[in-house]
Amino acid sequence: MQENFLHYIWKYKKFQINHLKSVTGETVKINTVGEHNFNSGPDFLNSQLIIDELLWAGNVEIHVKSSDWFLHNHEQDSAYDNVILHVVWEHDTDIFRKNNKVIPTLELKDLIDKSVLVNYEKLFAEQNKWINCEHDFASVNDFVLSNWLEHLYLERLERKTKTIESLLKESKNDWEAVLFRMLSKSFGLKVNGDSFFSLAQSIDFSVVRKLQSNQQALEALLFGQSGLLKQDIEGAYYLNLTKEYQFLKQKFKLQNSQVLPCHFFRLRPINFPTIRLSQLASLYFKHQNLFSKIIEVNHLDDLYKLFKVSTSKFWETHYTFQKESKSIKKTLTKSFIDLLIINTILPLKFCYAKQRAIEADSDIIKIATSITSEKNSIIDAFNNLKKTTKSSLDSQALIQLKTAYCDKNKCLQCAVGNALIIK
Repeated sequence: MQENFLHYIWKYKKFQINHLKSVTGETVKINTVGEHNFNSGPDFLNSQLIIDELLWAGNVEIHVKSSDWFLHNHEQDSAYDNVILHVVWEHDTDIFRKNNKVIPTLELKDLIDKSVLVNYEKLFAEQNKWINCEHDFASVNDFVLSNWLEHLYLERLERKTKTIESLLKESKNDWEAVLFRMLSKSFGLKVNGDSFFSLAQSIDFSVVRKLQSNQQALEALLFGQSGLLKQDIEGAYYLNLTKEYQFLKQKFKLQNSQVLPCHFFRLRPINFPTIRLSQLASLYFKHQNLFSKIIEVNHLDDLYKLFKVSTSKFWETHYTFQKESKSIKKTLTKSFIDLLIINTILPLKFCYAKQRAIEADSDIIKIATSITSEKNSIIDAFNNLKKTTKSSLDSQALIQLKTAYCDKNKCLQCAVGNALIIK
């Protein structure tokens, strides 16, 4: 028996709550179970109980055995002076207040349905499973799962909001600057995401603003700061970029010693850092006040139009500075734009709306459900258990489920785990 399971039982009243009596025969009625306390002190705060027809307001402490009170040295901690009920799985000793009166104790072991215990033990019994409920995940009601996934998606956006708020603080609430940094990371994808982010961090966004009317200057800035202009290469385009960057470096006192190196290895040519940086430069050349435009847009098709940009002319016949290739217009693909929307645009829109107390959840959910589900090992594994993903909302929610709940054994805080325990 685990104490967190007893927290769950008490919090959601998953036991026989009628005609309760303490171990000493006092009647117990629950008005409110209290607020679950995840910090130090009693487990539930501000509970309201009627004990022997007398209303009590205070805290509830929960243990597997009554004697755990002494094991945890609560008798020496004044934070437990206001405990009005001791809830335990098994009562093995009386607990006293400082005035030597016994604290009422409620024993749960005969009040919990046996099937609940069996389901709980089954959920945590086997080791070395991908997730605890992998054998029963498919049996969860579609309605329960759908509602839980929407909750998880918003929870994931909340988590990303913390990162955005940190970037806002660094940039003195410059939303355009935060967008540039987050977009840069997204343009780098998994392999060059950290590199592109460090590149964006190395540039004051005021420099980007000043160069937005000059596409080649933007490319020189990005290529130079990324360290891609340090080669001994002949060619007008490369030499012009190098010359432009040296001018910009001196004018704006640019430093790039902290910028992480870019990688080409094991990347498809379309994802080479040269191509993605050129596309990023084109995006900012095409759109001034990009963040404002993004906030105004609430339809997926309009976001696709906003991000429909290509590389500059040189990169239509190159993937690297040296080798020429077949001419092809390298426009951002729909699938790539989807990733930008999922990882950058929607979290930013969510955070912006939250800070300004604007109701935007429905618009964000509508866009998220219109985008095709992502594909990765987590999504594939869940779909093998039960075909679950239809959209990016589902895939993002499942990533949140796996990383924030399954991997941390938080089945008791999960709607799926709850459904399997109480079925």
